[in-house]
Amino acid sequence: MNHVRDNAAQSRFELDVEGGVAFANYRLTPSAVIITHTETPRALRGRGIASELVAGALALIRADGHKVIAGCSFVVDYLRKHREYGDMVG
Repeated sequence: MNHVRDNAAQSRFELDVEGGVAFANYRLTPSAVIITHTETPRALRGRGIASELVAGALALIRADGHKVIAGCSFVVDYLRKHREYGDMVG
């Protein structure tokens, strides 16, 4: 499994995949992280990379004790399908 990292300087979570970078932009509030946009390189789409990215981002957010707010449709759908993150939804 690849490693998702928090690029705080650019306010995005990143996942290196085959020479490309999938990322999820975010904004911070005092108690939550709002994921505003996810993007996977076009050549790598349809392989579950965005889901892996979001799962890694949610693990980092949970470790920091924050809630998450879905600000893009992909994250909305992901949270709907993965109820184990329900306690984090802000």
